[in-house]
Amino acid sequence: MSTHGSTPVRLLLCDDHAVVRAGLRALLSSADGIEVVGEAGSGEEALAMAARLHPDVVLMDLQLGEGMDGVTATRHLTAVGEVAPRVLVLTMFDTDADITRAIEAGATGYLLKAERPDELFTAIHSAASGRTALSAPVADRLLAQLRSPRPALSAREHEILGQLARGLGNREIARALFISEATVKTHLGRIYGKLGVETRAGAVAAAKERRLLQ
Repeated sequence: MSTHGSTPVRLLLCDDHAVVRAGLRALLSSADGIEVVGEAGSGEEALAMAARLHPDVVLMDLQLGEGMDGVTATRHLTAVGEVAPRVLVLTMFDTDADITRAIEAGATGYLLKAERPDELFTAIHSAASGRTALSAPVADRLLAQLRSPRPALSAREHEILGQLARGLGNREIARALFISEATVKTHLGRIYGKLGVETRAGAVAAAKERRLLQ
């Protein structure tokens, strides 16, 4: 008999690596009160399977190769009202931007793949009950963000971010805004720091999540 109640948590796995999915399924088959009802290899597949299988919890990786990423899939999964499954992120990435994007998209929890199995089992049951489940390093980072919120972007940084979203390179941005390439690089460094990212694509993605782009 399950110590978590008579009805097991219906779990859908979403990870683009078949070996990872197989390992998770094998691990979770030994867990009390958890039933893996399906495996998805992409965000699109997760949405289709969730609509068909009605899982209680979706265990979601953030990096899903080509196509829809885990954050976008999470937003779609959690947007269907009362019948929406809980989404528990399971990833290797613990950057501030990844954590913020996932939580803002509606994820109930955020776990790192380095967690111990019993922590994962507990988090799945917590998520199914609607309780937040965070790995300790993730909780620490969220608290640090709250204690020292990043400064807002300046008007010039907003301009450069807008050009970045259009796919322009540093030289093109410099020409468009009548500034030097060195100045563009300086502003980009500040933008990355404020958004907690390290790449141009990351900056655009984070800006879209925070609705910084018009």
